[in-house]
Amino acid sequence: MRILFATSEAVPYWKTGGLADVARALPDALAARGHEVRIAHPLYRPVRALGLPLEPAGTAKLPWPRGAVRVRYFLHRPRAGAPGLLIDEPAHFDTEQPYLPAGEDALAHGRRFALFCRAVAEHARAWSADVVHLNDWPTGLVPVYGTLDGPAVPTVFAIHNLAYQGNFPRKILRQIGVPRSFFRIDGLEFWGKASFLKAGLALSDHLVTVSPTYAREIQTEEYGAGMDGLLRHRRALLHGILNGLDTHAWDPSADRAIVAPYDADRVARKDRNRDELVHELGLDGAAPVVVMITRLAHQKGIDLLLDAVPGLIRRGVRLAVLGDGDARYEEALSRLVAAQPRCFAAFFRFDDALARRLYAGGDFFLMPSLYEPCGLGQMIAQRYGTPPIVRHTGGLVDTVQDGITGFAFRKPTARALLRAVDRARLAWRQRGWDELRRRCMRLDWSWTRSAAEYERVYHAALKSAGRPGSA
Repeated sequence: MRILFATSEAVPYWKTGGLADVARALPDALAARGHEVRIAHPLYRPVRALGLPLEPAGTAKLPWPRGAVRVRYFLHRPRAGAPGLLIDEPAHFDTEQPYLPAGEDALAHGRRFALFCRAVAEHARAWSADVVHLNDWPTGLVPVYGTLDGPAVPTVFAIHNLAYQGNFPRKILRQIGVPRSFFRIDGLEFWGKASFLKAGLALSDHLVTVSPTYAREIQTEEYGAGMDGLLRHRRALLHGILNGLDTHAWDPSADRAIVAPYDADRVARKDRNRDELVHELGLDGAAPVVVMITRLAHQKGIDLLLDAVPGLIRRGVRLAVLGDGDARYEEALSRLVAAQPRCFAAFFRFDDALARRLYAGGDFFLMPSLYEPCGLGQMIAQRYGTPPIVRHTGGLVDTVQDGITGFAFRKPTARALLRAVDRARLAWRQRGWDELRRRCMRLDWSWTRSAAEYERVYHAALKSAGRPGSA
């Protein structure tokens, strides 16, 4: 099949979160299965600064309210895997902060991704794509422009996080060339605003999300972020497919960032990484070391962690946190480090090498999310033999078996978190400890299984759009 994979971020071009990893690993897995895949991505200023070798791949004049806009397409061909289709139009894409308004222009990012969607729809036709795989709200208008400019290519819309919706005042429709006829309850209209996310959910041929449990959760009022009614209405076309992991990028037996490579058959070597980590962080290594690599956001359960700190101190747990985000969480964690430097360490930045040392050197990995569509951190931790302690929600339900491949709690309370920590402490360095770590490491989170499930969804989209499959 010819698959155009549209995303607002992808490794190695630009990254803010797990979507960027998925947007590289899944297309590569599909390409390895014999499909022709292109990753459509805006040519932001940071992407241009990478100095990648680019080859021209055509131009297009796109209809736009103040006159046609000319976009240019470039191909980046990595040494292995799916090529990137980088879309250039400096007035819209030459920015350091793609998801944010530009100064006082509150609608700039809306126009940016609307133009990106129109450029994706145009290239899908010109390239004769069989299906367009869309990802989150920045790609939600592709089925709109597919209908307007026609003929539309079948679309599969992937939900990575329903909380991010791309909702704008209705007046943006005039600025992006979308007729009023799309502003309706079964189109873009969402509580009086124009929602890019809702457009993707309502108008795409099929929907996917990143774990089976999250697919069920988002059909409820608690997790549906206002879209649960629409998702229940379209549930026959909604598929939950668990994300995979790039097992070559995350491999403790070949990781150059850690001092002692190891695998499931040499799990005792992992303890050398632990010794190096506690020395590097200045922690007292006489108790379990719990690591946390996360965005510092309410969703990630940081408030639960802070509420549980007195209990963690009483239990002698050592905690190391790596992440950035909400300033109030950074301040709270900084106070903990200042008060208990032998018990707590915290780093507020993106640091891939340190993250790998934490995965390899930690005894346990903490992920107390209030909701979690899939999560990659717990999979990486398991790959590195670091049993996760998680709140059972979304993809954490699908990847962590309580007491078997990690430890889980259900209620979003500090008390429930501490009970899970207690059960983890009972397993630490006791009989069966190495077997627990080996069991985690032997889990198969590769993309092979998930890529095959996506193929089935693509065929379903082709069939529902009235086109024969071409695989």
